[in-house]
Amino acid sequence: VLEYERTKSLYTLHNDMLKNSKPNLKVLHPLPRITEISQDVDDNPKAYFFQQAKNGLYARQAILCRALGID
Repeated sequence: VLEYERTKSLYTLHNDMLKNSKPNLKVLHPLPRITEISQDVDDNPKAYFFQQAKNGLYARQAILCRALGID
């Protein structure tokens, strides 16, 4: 646990890390992000994790409807 606490900030994605990335990069994450992605990435046009979570919700709804025989 001590090693994790000491090194966790080394693995946090920040907005400034994306400035030299390819234009078509999409940042995905299954959420919740805890410490993996800084909140300053939220407004970056390359951030797709909220859309990913929304799409996951619709996918789970469709699976439940199919399993329950609802059209």
